[in-house]
Amino acid sequence: MVLKNPKYPPTWPYTPRDFDRQDESPDDIFYTQPRLVYHIDSHAVEALTKYYTNVFQSGADVLDVCSSWVSHYPTTESNWKPGIVAGLGMNEYELSQNKQLTKYVVRDLNENPTFPFANESFDIVTCVVSVDYLNKPKEIFNEIGRVLRPGGKCYISMSNRCFPTKAFQIWLRTNDLEHIFIVGSFFHYTDKFMPAKCDDISPNPGRSDPMYVVWATKK
Repeated sequence: MVLKNPKYPPTWPYTPRDFDRQDESPDDIFYTQPRLVYHIDSHAVEALTKYYTNVFQSGADVLDVCSSWVSHYPTTESNWKPGIVAGLGMNEYELSQNKQLTKYVVRDLNENPTFPFANESFDIVTCVVSVDYLNKPKEIFNEIGRVLRPGGKCYISMSNRCFPTKAFQIWLRTNDLEHIFIVGSFFHYTDKFMPAKCDDISPNPGRSDPMYVVWATKK
């Protein structure tokens, strides 16, 4: 219901301080050590993979932003047969271990928020529990809109876990429902998307990690 009829301010309402972080040291230092672990619990992982299985179309070219060693995409047992599956991430070893990627690029999007891909290259863009680390969201969401084909979709999934020293300040000061509104506003202010929607796919409310997917279709 948060995104059913949101009242966004007429112009971008955020200040640079909203995207400050407790730890402003270079991100490549923080991400030097590979972390081959899940950042959400197994129930949330299963719920997200099931969700992707239901919404992904075979043949789609997909970009996973803030990718790592796993993308949570439909398994080989499903009927989903992708086209290109590209990853953008911080740790080369993690990306090299992601068996669902057909190619990947190592890039610190907080230093260089541009994507190394041509206009209208992808049908789907995903970002899993990482939007809260992107301190230039306006630029990033514009890039998402640029690389998506018309009618393509972006799925931003989120839970309530994070590395607090690397999450931007406005995220730490707000709750799950406000996070949904914030991500919806990132889509809104790019002016490249239809109004954002949210699906609550939390598998066991109150008993496991919550999981929300804020998504929008490119105009």
